[in-house]
This record gives sequence, C-alpha cells and structure tokens, in this order.
Amino acid sequence: MNSPLAIIIRREYLERVQRKSFIISTLLMPILMVALMLAPAAIMLLSGPENKNVAVIDETSQKIGQRLNSEGELTFTAVATDPTEAMANEDYDAVLIIGSDAVSRPDDIRLYSHEAASMQTESAISSQLKNIIENERLKSYDIDNLGQIMKEIQADVRLETFRITDGDTSETSSLISYIVGTITSFMLYMFILLYGQMVMTSIIEEKNNRVLEIVVSSVHPNALMMGKIVGIGLVAITQILIWGLITTACSMWLMPLVAGAASATDGLDIGMLGSPLYIMGLFGYIMLFLVGGYLFYSSIYAAIGSAVDNIQDASQLQSIAIVPIIVGLIIGMTASQDPSSGMAVWASIIPFTSPMVMMSRIPFGIPAWQIVVSVVVLYASFLAMVWLAAKIYRVGIFMYGKKPSFAELIRWARYK
Repeated sequence: MNSPLAIIIRREYLERVQRKSFIISTLLMPILMVALMLAPAAIMLLSGPENKNVAVIDETSQKIGQRLNSEGELTFTAVATDPTEAMANEDYDAVLIIGSDAVSRPDDIRLYSHEAASMQTESAISSQLKNIIENERLKSYDIDNLGQIMKEIQADVRLETFRITDGDTSETSSLISYIVGTITSFMLYMFILLYGQMVMTSIIEEKNNRVLEIVVSSVHPNALMMGKIVGIGLVAITQILIWGLITTACSMWLMPLVAGAASATDGLDIGMLGSPLYIMGLFGYIMLFLVGGYLFYSSIYAAIGSAVDNIQDASQLQSIAIVPIIVGLIIGMTASQDPSSGMAVWASIIPFTSPMVMMSRIPFGIPAWQIVVSVVVLYASFLAMVWLAAKIYRVGIFMYGKKPSFAELIRWARYK
C-alpha cells in the first residue's frame, strides 16, 4: 500500500510512536493511575494521630477528663495546675482545657498546642469528647440502661441496588459507576484535546517550513489533511490499546485485593472492576467514542492550523474547539450524578459533547439505543465536519501573513 494517503499516515504514525516521550508516557501512565487509586488507602493506612502528650485540665469535676483514654500515639495526663503553667511546661505537647459547662456547651473546650495540631489528632480527641458528652447527657434522663438501649436501636443501613434489564436483575454500585464514569470522561477530554491540538501544531509547523507547498504538488490537500488526522489518531488508539491491556491484566490480580480491602473497611463492593470482561468492554466503548470524538474535533483543529501561521494566532480560533470540549467535560461530571436526566441524555447525543458525556453515563448501564444513536450522530457529524474542514484547509494552507476572521473562514468554506 504505497498510495500518497498511506505514506502520509505511516509517516505521521511512526514519527510519533518511536519517540521516547511516547514510550515512557504510555508505560508510566497506567502505573501512575494505579498508584493514584492506591494512594488514598495507603495514606489512610500509614497516617494517624501524631505522638502527643496532652495535659488535661478538667473543670467539670472530672466528669470528662478521667474518661479520656490514651490510645495509639495519643497520651492524656490529668493535671491540676494553672493553665498558663501547663502551657509553659515543655513536657506536654498540648494542653486540653475542658470548661465547667462542657456538657451543656461543647464549645467550651479548647486545645492549645505548641505546634500546629494535625487533623488526625483533632479528630481523635473530638471523637472521644463527643462520646463522653453524649453519655453524660443520657444520664440526665434517669432511664436505666439508656446508653445500651441507644446502641441497640442504632441501624447501619447499607442499601444494595439492582438494575432491572429485560426482566433480569443485576447488582450495581452507583459510587463505582460514578468514579468510573468520571475517570473515563476525563480520559476522553484529555485525549481529544491533546491529539486534536497535535494535528493543528503539525500543520502549523509544516506550513511555516513551507513543506506543505511542496507536498501538495503531488498530494491532494484533502488527502494530506486526512493522512495527518488518521496517522495521529492511530497513535492515540495505540496508546489506549496498550493501556487497556495493562489495565485488564491489573484487574485480574490487583483489583481483587483492593476489592477485599474496600469491603473489609467500609463494605464497598468493587468486584466488577476485577472482571476482565467488564474492563475490556469499558475500553471498547472508550475506543469507540475516542475515535469518533477525535475525528470530529481533529477536523476542526486541522482547519484552524491551516488558517494561521503560528501558535499565537491559533489561540483565539482554538476557542471554537476548546470551549465545547470543556463544556462536555463539565456536563459529563454532572451526568455522573444523574445519568438519566434530560440534559445528560441530550448532551450525550449532540456531537460536540457526546464523547465525554456518554462515557460518564455508560458505566450506569444506560439503554443500548441511546449509545447507538450517539455513535451514529457522532460519526455522521464527523463526515460533515471533515467535508467542511477540507474546504477551509485547501485554501488556508496557501494563506500567509494574516490571521483570518471567522467571517473569512466561512467565506473559504463556501468556495467551490
């Protein structure tokens, strides 16, 4: 296959995938994503209250102070000295003063520390004080075993959710769907913006070097534009495929461990993320909307790149593409909270926003017909957009020295 179009596609593709930056980013990004997923759990596991020796001055006749329990790296020491003297004593890292009205007025409690107290330390002390004050208040009702009764009537409700599809039910998790939808929506935003601008930059550089004037003598401008779009698009597809394989492999051995830890700590079920079929299906949808969204927006970027001589002049025209992409990301994040809302449905069909919004809704299990309609409209819009962009491109690549206005771009598109 030695046609001019094939040669351009191969050149654009090989020029980028052979770069060290591409290889490093492709291999490191999945590792970074896994690290970001595990980081919160690791931080929670390793962090805790700092090693603090807290002097306690209790003005409630020891109703509260004596019931504070030293735990972990937090030690409470009851003292009967003046607060000023206790604060001056360097043996204590902090001084906790419990006011005489602390039971009725919990804000009558103050913590003085020589250094800035951590959130974990404040939380640990506040939690104990809360329980002690609540127990003291329960005693005022003079009901036998009231504390035990209150514990027995407490209910920790964990709502299991199921989705009904054609008479069958399947377990779902709104939290996991929200997280997956938000991440995939952001991935589409990042890829479409990054690789679309790559098309524009490549055209501007070749236009400045007067390479395009030589190339178009043997290649039709439309073929040249499509060669760049397809070649750079294949780079994005290659990167997504590699990420998909790495993520699928990780889901087979890493996700079950994470799922077990999450279930043990807060009952969160993320078992579906450990399914290779689910991960592969998810990346299939990512690929489908990435290709469609990229082709649609890269056509716009190609037209912009052909119309200007440098990146600075392209900044204003880029708003044609950047603003809808950002709007799509914002609506996508909103759609992750209510995937069935009217705005979410329509935004997932309109081609300017559909790639990001649809990917934020798919993890929730939306009707298949909506996905089909969105794909058909997106790819049909690409054909219309590439036809329009090609008309601007064939004129713009020969224009130098002046940044065109929007009116001039429209006039170029109307040339026959």
